[in-house]
Formats: sequence, C-alpha cells, structure tokens
Amino acid sequence: MLLQAVLLLLHCLASTLGQYELCKSLVSTDDGSVWEHYACQPKAASMKDYMRIKVDPPGITCGNPPEKFCTLENPYLCSDECDASNPDLAHPPQLMQDRERSGLITYWQTVSWSRYPEPLLANISMSWNKSLELTDDIQITFEYGRPTIMVLEKSMDHGRSWQPYQYYADDCLDAFNMPPRRVRDLSPANITRVICTEQYSRWVGSKNDKNVKFEVRARFAVFAGARLQNMDNLYTRMESMKGLRDFFTFTNLRLRLLKPALGGTYVQRENLSKYFYAISNIEVPARCKCNLHASQCLLQDGNLQCQCEHNTTGQDCQRCKKGFKAKSWKAGSYLPTPNGSPNTYCECYGHSNRCSYIDYLNIVTCVSCKHNTRGQNCQHCRLGYFRNASAELDDESVCIECNCNQLGSLHDRCNGTGFCQCKDGATGPKCDDCFPGYYWKQGCYPNICDEEMLLCQNGGTCYQNQKCICPPEYKGVLCQQSRCEGGKDCNAASSSHLPMATLLLCTLLSHLLATLTPH
Repeated sequence: MLLQAVLLLLHCLASTLGQYELCKSLVSTDDGSVWEHYACQPKAASMKDYMRIKVDPPGITCGNPPEKFCTLENPYLCSDECDASNPDLAHPPQLMQDRERSGLITYWQTVSWSRYPEPLLANISMSWNKSLELTDDIQITFEYGRPTIMVLEKSMDHGRSWQPYQYYADDCLDAFNMPPRRVRDLSPANITRVICTEQYSRWVGSKNDKNVKFEVRARFAVFAGARLQNMDNLYTRMESMKGLRDFFTFTNLRLRLLKPALGGTYVQRENLSKYFYAISNIEVPARCKCNLHASQCLLQDGNLQCQCEHNTTGQDCQRCKKGFKAKSWKAGSYLPTPNGSPNTYCECYGHSNRCSYIDYLNIVTCVSCKHNTRGQNCQHCRLGYFRNASAELDDESVCIECNCNQLGSLHDRCNGTGFCQCKDGATGPKCDDCFPGYYWKQGCYPNICDEEMLLCQNGGTCYQNQKCICPPEYKGVLCQQSRCEGGKDCNAASSSHLPMATLLLCTLLSHLLATLTPH
C-alpha cells in the first residue's frame, strides 16, 4: 500500500508540474511499477550568460585611439570620452552582457561616424555552440538613440549560413523595399513571415525608449491568447504547422547595424561625432533545444549540453544511444497534450515525409505510407504483406509480399510469419501444395485412387490419383464392377463393347481380304 501511495504521489506530481518538465514518471500497473515516458524540455533561461560576442569590422569599437563624443540632443555637448587604455573610459563588447550591479550603466560603443567616410556599419555576432529555442522577446537596449536602420539575423548551422529574422527602419519601403508591418497584423497562416517594422526606429528621444525587440510573445499569443493561457493550442500548432518550431530555433544571432540614430533630422555632416552605436544590454530568453528528450541543460566544458533521456544522446539529444537503434531516432512530440510523447507521434520510420493533425482525435498521423506499410506511424504492413523479421522497422524492405497461391488460398493475406490461409486439402506456406489424399489440378481435390487405401481392383491401374484405368471387362470408379453380370456371354459382351471405329475397321479389312483371295 505504501509503495502504491508513493507511486500515486509521483504521478500526481508529474501532472501538476509545468508542461513538459518531466521526462518520465513511475506508474503502477497490473504487471508492477513501470516507467512512463513523456516529452520534456529544459526551463527557459537568460542566454546572455552563455553567449560569446564578436563585433566587426576590426577597429569598430571605440577607444583606440581615444575619441570624444557629442550627444544628439545637444551637438555642442561633447564631454563623453572613450579610451580603451583606461578601464573607466573603455567600452568593450563584453559590457553588452554584464549585470551592471553597481547601478552604473555600462555599454559597448563604436567609433563615431566622423571616423568613416561611408555610412557607419557594424555587426554584432552572438554564438552559443548549441541549438536554442526562443521563449520570449529578444530585447536590445541602445544608449544614445536606437538605430535608424538595422537587421536581426539568425543561423541554424553555427554561422555557416544566415537568414533574416526581422528588418527595422524608419522607412521600410525606402530602406528595404518592404511595406511596414507589425506582429499584431500577422495571422496564424503567416506567423513565420519575416517583416519590416518601423516601430523601433523613429526618433523619440534617447532618454525614453531605448529598447528594440524581436517580438516572440506576440507570435505565441496568436495561438495561445493574449495572456498565453492556452499553451496547449500553441504546442499543437508547433507540432502540426510546418516550420513553426524551426522559426524559433537558432544557434547564432547577428545584429547588422546599418545606420545610427540621427536625432530626427538629416545628417549634419559638420558634426559627425554625435552619430555612433552604443548597446548596454542584450537579453535572449531561450531554452536549450533538446528535441523534447531532456529536462535539464548544463554547462559542460564551456558548452551547454542537454542531459538526455529516452535512450538518446548528443549535445541536442539528436541521435540514439549505442545499442538502442531498434527504433529510428525522432524528436519528441508535444502531442498528445499535456504530456506529449517521447518518440511515437509523427514517427513514420522513413516510410513517409508528411504528417497530418487530426483535430477531433488529437493525434498526428503519417500520410501516404510507402514501402507497403500502413498505420498511424507506418509501423504495420499492408494487407497482402508481412513483416520481414530480419529487417529494422525503418528498412525499405520491412514488408514482404505474401504471394499466396490464388487457387490454394482463401485470400491474399498471410499471418505475421508469412503463412497463407489455405483451402481444404491445400497446404504449404503459400498454399501451393496438397495434403496426402489430395491431388493438384487447379487447386487440391480428394484422390479418386492411390497406391495405399483407394486401390484400383481387378487389375486396374491408378492414373495420377485421378481415375482407375480398367480392363475391358470391368468398370466402376475402382474397376470394382464386372461388365458381364446377369449370365451374359462375357466374350459377346466384350466384343459388343468394342468401339464402333474398331468394328468398322475390322469389317473393312475382312472385305478387302475377300477380294484379294483367288477363287
């Protein structure tokens, strides 16, 4: 009783904790205590604590040589100084991710536009050497004015290729030839669209609005409601809407700063020392991407590492452990809610590349299974095929055709070992042979005669078990009946039973002999 109470408590605990926080739980069954496995993921965290920052081009950070800066509000107030050799006046890149516990605002700062004859360009690259998933808004805090034009980009392959996340400009048509949009204008059908927004680029005063956002919560709210209370709907869409989960996935982020804040006026080229970039903080709320196979992600040897469950391994739990490949690897599934599945739903074993969500059943099923498979996960063989015991479930030759003999079998289906269901008298795996006492003739039929039990009588011979060939004076199935019954003349009977063609031939020969004999 105590053990059952403990198990019940653990099960209740699994149900009351947040969604997808437990990878497994002990449950009581008729066969004893067993582990029940769930989809699971780590808690969200501030990823700025783990990011590596790189700025380019070389020399874009201020302070070498020292330089004075002016403010946008008062171009004649040029008392700020940047000097890389003085710790109190230096503005290195790592200040974008410090905690500012002293209360003083610290920030990274670029050289001013006066150092560059062309528009001031700067890139900030953030890397984690780990796949991550956004859980809230990315927020970049700019001191001395937000950029007039910038782009936020992401990479999913550790910086080998990049794609835009969002464009920012005071005039989207002019800067990027794109109409301005806001996230709240998006619908569920186009929520992953890359947009250009003017919301964060127009001059409103450096002391008021400093933040630039990449809005994640607003995108979540399209499915989960304004207060994100219907997360089940969001997770269902994550599973069934192509590309949605990938949209929030990244390994690297990059800010391309294309034009600094101008203070609401045209560029004043006589005082370019007031145009520069300065960033005091970058917040990236995210979680480790563990493909729903881990609830913890720890820093190991300088890199984040998922603590994998469900017999998976790898930095992202992206492959099976050695010795656990009876089932091909797949990411876990958010469905069925609330606990999801570690590796069942949307697992088609390579026999389908399309899945469909069935709303009223709350399941995802594979569509158009290939290689003669069928079932929700293409895990069964089509009728007329059986499982190849020597092949893995993800093998193209996993299902073998039954090849039942159409004449000897009841239908074209077979059991799990390939044996067909035979008609009476038929036998063999494919029903193409006959039991003793039967002969094959477009199917199996009972023997008429044989050499053991159904013997031909009175000198008759059995022909292919199908009939007895009787002497002229006997008849019947087994030659058991005399042709000269009832006192008849057997010789006459025999002659009378000669075939008409034979009698005719004999008559002709007699006539021929009579004409040739000399008188």
